[in-house]
Amino acid sequence: DREEMYIRYLYKLCDLHKECDNYTEAAYTLLLHAKLLKWSDEPCAAHLTQRDDYRAATQRQLKDQLYQQIINYFDKGKMWEEAIILGKELAEQYENEMFDFEQLSASLRKQAQFYENIVKVIRPKPDYFAVGYYGLGFPSFLRNKMFIYRGKDYERWEDFEARLLTQFPNAEKMRTSTPPSEDTKCSPGQYIQCFTVKPILDLPAKFQNKHVSEQIVSFYTVNEVHKFQYSKPVKRGERESDNEFANMWIERTTYTTAYKLPGILRWFEVKSVSTEEISPLEIAVETMQLTNEKISSMVQRHLSDPNLPINPLSMLLNGIVDPAVMGGFANYEKAFFNDKYMQEHPEDLEKIEQLKDLIAWQIPHLAEGVRIHGDKVTEALRPFHDRMEACFKQLREKVEKQYGVKSLPPADERRGPRPPSMVRSFTMPSSQRPLSVASVTSVSSDNSPSRPGSDGFALEPLLPKKLHTKSQDKLDREEPERERKEKKKEKRSS
Repeated sequence: DREEMYIRYLYKLCDLHKECDNYTEAAYTLLLHAKLLKWSDEPCAAHLTQRDDYRAATQRQLKDQLYQQIINYFDKGKMWEEAIILGKELAEQYENEMFDFEQLSASLRKQAQFYENIVKVIRPKPDYFAVGYYGLGFPSFLRNKMFIYRGKDYERWEDFEARLLTQFPNAEKMRTSTPPSEDTKCSPGQYIQCFTVKPILDLPAKFQNKHVSEQIVSFYTVNEVHKFQYSKPVKRGERESDNEFANMWIERTTYTTAYKLPGILRWFEVKSVSTEEISPLEIAVETMQLTNEKISSMVQRHLSDPNLPINPLSMLLNGIVDPAVMGGFANYEKAFFNDKYMQEHPEDLEKIEQLKDLIAWQIPHLAEGVRIHGDKVTEALRPFHDRMEACFKQLREKVEKQYGVKSLPPADERRGPRPPSMVRSFTMPSSQRPLSVASVTSVSSDNSPSRPGSDGFALEPLLPKKLHTKSQDKLDREEPERERKEKKKEKRSS
């Protein structure tokens, strides 16, 4: 039976993922089995139950148990957004079909904990790597193909490449990211090409054009992605020694995978490749947009959490307002805001106006950042802040005179109903913060309840266990002593 073989394969793949602690991939793999089942009371065929752990008479019961296991795997993989989707589906069944309110209560408590984890817990962002296997020495399923790999948490490119080459000790490492020649592809040897790529954000429609917390959006920057970019600088035109921005182009290659990552595997094959060239002016516009977003994001984090360290804000602001550090946007003005460039490139006039507008909008963001920096700076760094403030004052006068005055809405409107970050929970005095096991130790819920989901996510106060036990023993010893004294007192009174 093909379905039985398919399910058996899914469980073998799931076991392999669990051995490597790839819980996210294990969850997606097991989910394929759950999708074969219906929310119905149809009898559960023998081939559908591959493991003794699942004891179910109907498809609904088996699907319920599978969902519980998948949610547990997603939790371990810190993929709480996916766990919430399945939790909602389970809650619908408990409330309207199975009428199991105990399970419903536990499911809702889990969802509440998952939502809290999303906004409070800092999750690692894995890197993605493009890997090409070239030469006739590779097996057919790898030969002359490219794949996008999802790296492990905190795994650097050097470590990933070393791990990859250990699987192919006879392979030769390619030193360039350019596509290989036909001679390389047809050679009898093995050639491996590996470089880091950047995932392209594919934000869900419900979040677009809305004020959304950074903690929520950051998940989608490295998850639910199937397009990846690699950018390489290219020199074009006459070389100007005094300004490299005028002839610095970017060759940007976009790789599209067959499926979204993460998925049932940690890699998927690249199905399409496209390349485009980005002009120097377009690079300037893109860079200004990213810089403004970075300043705004940093300001929002400090508004939401006053206890954040000041050093990252210091480096960001000083690198922009002090021309001696980064050169500012004077290079853009010299390269593009002149009659010669406008006459030679009349098609770029609209983009030039866009760049000027972005420069003008940067000033109010910087002003807010400098104000926050002044409120939080220590006396030791006061001279540094005073110099930065003087540089910003000169910059502001120049920009507002040339490109106009822009203003941001009040801070309360921009801040929105964002919860405090995880850093605040740790920096508050211990007497003011009720800490929980789930929020400090392991973010995942590894404890398996006697009945799936019945215990929910009950939070326990973080009490020193030894101290608690000692106090309890002392109370147990004092109780008989107190009773003995009371009886002696009563006897003496009588």
